[in-house]
Amino acid sequence: MSTTLFPQLQAFLAVARARSFSGAARELGVSRSAVSQSVRQLEEELHVTLVARTTRSVALTEAGKRLVESAGPAVAQVRAALTEATAKPGEVAGRLRLTTPRAGFEFVFKPFLPRFRERHPSIELELVFEDRRVDIVREGFDAGIRLSEYVERDMVSLRLTSAVRFIVVGAPNYFEKRGTPARPEDLLHHECLTFRSETTGALYAWEFERGRKTWRVPVRGGVVTNNGHLCVEWALQGLGLAYAFEPLVRTHLREGRLIHVLEPYGASVPGFYLYYPSRSQRSPALKLFVEAIREFAAEQLSLASSEKA
Repeated sequence: MSTTLFPQLQAFLAVARARSFSGAARELGVSRSAVSQSVRQLEEELHVTLVARTTRSVALTEAGKRLVESAGPAVAQVRAALTEATAKPGEVAGRLRLTTPRAGFEFVFKPFLPRFRERHPSIELELVFEDRRVDIVREGFDAGIRLSEYVERDMVSLRLTSAVRFIVVGAPNYFEKRGTPARPEDLLHHECLTFRSETTGALYAWEFERGRKTWRVPVRGGVVTNNGHLCVEWALQGLGLAYAFEPLVRTHLREGRLIHVLEPYGASVPGFYLYYPSRSQRSPALKLFVEAIREFAAEQLSLASSEKA
């Protein structure tokens, strides 16, 4: 393979990240036709099809997936090396691309980001907020933040938060009109603000636990979204019941704008974790990010422990 095809490889990796030629063109600052031509040149040189194109979607072939997994991290390291070469002596520069669920903003980045940027102003962070399950290697991310059950076993992981509870909340005027559910199965007769998974496309069944017994209730309602924060906003307006992380609605509960129901049945998850491939530890920028967020997590876990005591 000719070394002059490095720009074509970069174009292909951008298509793999964006899952579209238009998105890759926006990222690279070129035309869509230029991206398409670059990918075609790479395919011709390798004598394989890397991208399966249709009128509506772009998908990687098996050969394309293998190329992303093998070349993606190497290209990212080359970019990091070029950025570091321009840094001042003793200064670490670089760019980190991170994936996180939307709730990760409130739990992690809202308190952590200002501190990190002040300490390491030469490290650029690109944060992609989405709730679907992400293959960070295949999609070109340096690291991700997810609930523990969604972290692959072959990843290095670091706990960031204590356990988090899911609770059912609604506005006072909703309960005045519709009554209050006493058991999880009562939700089948209530207007529930429903969440659709971006990973599976299925409606999320609300989960409950009490002692050793667990429930998965296939709730329904007139509004479906893929954004849990919107469910809370609509619950505040009395449109229905929301299933939310308890810390995200604590202020609303304290001020009486929302009411917590089914309290004995609240289900908890172990919390949020940072995760990344072991080979990514070669990146000086990621090393500094991990060090800083480990310090932040220790403070947060200690604070949560003292509040429970």
